[in-house]
Amino acid sequence: MTTERYDTTRTAWEDIWQGASVQAELDIVQAERSWQTIQAYMPYLPKDEWVLEAGSGLSAVVLTLRQRGYRVIGLDYAINALQKSRGYAPDLPLTAGDVHQLPLEDESVGAYLSFGVLEHFEHGMQPALHEANRVLKQNGVIVLTIPYPNVVYRLVQLKRYLLNETTLTDEDFYESTYTRAALVSNLHQAGFRVLLAQPTSHAFTLWGLGGPFHGTGYYETSRLADRAGAALAEVLPWAFNFSTLIVARKR
Repeated sequence: MTTERYDTTRTAWEDIWQGASVQAELDIVQAERSWQTIQAYMPYLPKDEWVLEAGSGLSAVVLTLRQRGYRVIGLDYAINALQKSRGYAPDLPLTAGDVHQLPLEDESVGAYLSFGVLEHFEHGMQPALHEANRVLKQNGVIVLTIPYPNVVYRLVQLKRYLLNETTLTDEDFYESTYTRAALVSNLHQAGFRVLLAQPTSHAFTLWGLGGPFHGTGYYETSRLADRAGAALAEVLPWAFNFSTLIVARKR
């Protein structure tokens, strides 16, 4: 499964985690924009089954959900991210592994979580989705968040095209976006039935514009961004969402 681009993207993630902190990541997860997404998918998660977060990074979601009684295991292929997580919480259940070859038995988990991960594979998300299907129990739940090609993204892409600038996909790091229809299609192909497809993180789309939409902290949105994002979520939900939340069940 590995290619040169796959390996350089992995190295890029190791560099990102090396310069980040668990507490800063926790602050982001517990911010209003993130908490709204968590509240949307949390009712679908079983409390009596193991939940896997595949691509857990610095384990902010693992920590947050475990505090609320969920049996979450974190997995990542960036070893330094796991080491930092263990330094913060030594008893966290974490394991090293690749989302394309999970070190788990067939039908061994009740839910599979993946936040901002599957868009980073040049070969697409099907191999990882099929592996998720393998480890999920019958009727198990998969939860994804994936970047959406919103209005701002499309304008930036157009500008880069007109100026012949490098796009998000360059020789060192791969990232793509998916429309709602493309996401639903990918889930169906991999043997899942979609229960929820919801636009999320409108405030973070505004954060990407900078200026008055930036807060003072690490990736923090300002009050203006939060308020404007909430308004956009009501009037233009699929134009300014930064990502799409997908909840689906294994068929």
